[in-house]
Parts: sequence; structure tokens; C-alpha cells
Amino acid sequence: MKTEESVRIDKWLWAVRIYKTRSLATEACKSNKVRIADQPVKPSREVKVNDTIVVSQNQIQRTLEVKAILDKRVGAKLVEEYLHDLTPQEEYDKLKMMHVLNHEIREKGIGRPTKKERRLIEKLKKSKF
Repeated sequence: MKTEESVRIDKWLWAVRIYKTRSLATEACKSNKVRIADQPVKPSREVKVNDTIVVSQNQIQRTLEVKAILDKRVGAKLVEEYLHDLTPQEEYDKLKMMHVLNHEIREKGIGRPTKKERRLIEKLKKSKF
């Protein structure tokens, strides 16, 4: 663990398990999906304690407050020691609703959809939105 006052944002996002790999965290920063104080940040931006970070991920915006600095990836149970999740419950509800709407229910035992059925499913999905 790092006891310094700051660390790169891409490294911190990876260490607290927001992104699966550091390169995904770097790419998110480069594509303006990570913001601090309503300003898009570069991957090399230093993160300090009490910074509020907004991450656009999976069509929701997660708001995180930095509680502590670290540069090594930690286990999922220890993440709560390093960040405070300020994301409103509505964002998580929106994600859950999108998952429910995009999930097809097929009866058990009927197998995979045929090519014709798959095309029909895709056509129906596109007509919803």
C-alpha cells in the first residue's frame, strides 16, 4: 500500500476494482468517461483524499469519494476502506431496469434460438427504442 498523498487516477480506479484492468481505466480516462470537479481527466491526473470522482460506466454515472490512496489492487472486501460510493440509488435502479428489459426469457429445454428466431428477436429489440 502506498502512504503517499496522491496516485495516478487510472491506477487508483484499477486498484479499487472500478475497472478490471489498468488499460481499461486508462482508456476510460482518455475517452472522457472519468471526471473530477466536472472536468475530464487524463490518466496521469493525481488523485488525492476527499476528491469526488464521477465515472460513466455501463450507461450509469457512479460518484465516488476517495477515502484513502493506494496503488496496489485490493480484495473486494477491502474496497470500502478506500472509497465511499455516493452514487444515487436511482442510477443502480436504472441499470437493473435496463438489464431486465434486455434479458430474453426462454423456456428451459427448448434450446438456442434459430437464425430466424434470433432475427425476429433483434427486430423486436430495435423497435422498442
